Amino acid sequence: MLPHLFKYASVFLLGMVKFVAAPVAGIAAGLSFPLIWGLSVAGMMTTVVLVSGVGKMWALHLRRKREEKGKPLFSRKSRRIVSIFRRFGMGGIAFLTPILFSPIGGTVIATQLHVPRWRILVHMLWSAVLWGGAFTMLAIRFSHLAIFHH
Repeated sequence: MLPHLFKYASVFLLGMVKFVAAPVAGIAAGLSFPLIWGLSVAGMMTTVVLVSGVGKMWALHLRRKREEKGKPLFSRKSRRIVSIFRRFGMGGIAFLTPILFSPIGGTVIATQLHVPRWRILVHMLWSAVLWGGAFTMLAIRFSHLAIFHH
């Protein structure tokens, strides 16, 4: 029982911080498609719920740190993110979160852009479901290329 919990926990925890890696870990652990998909989505959404809950405080803290260090409010990277947001809205940020930003990064970006928490949760959920299924299918499809097999 305990080894199974470690397998589940590893996929869940990777889903929280590095979404793309969760399905790979699930395949390496020998888990089924629905389990990998579910644990990946649950991991990402746990991070989204936690980070969006403290998001406004966190965004204010980050802004103060930048100001204290004398850094400009907008960097090249932040300008690119704002342009994505202006062009595609929260849906664009959510779509790119699993592949570019990570669950933590995408949620911090959304909170700094003052997106209402309910919108962050809705958009991140469909993104996690979509990308979780896609990444899990890709991991299964290319699992024969892995060095380690279960």
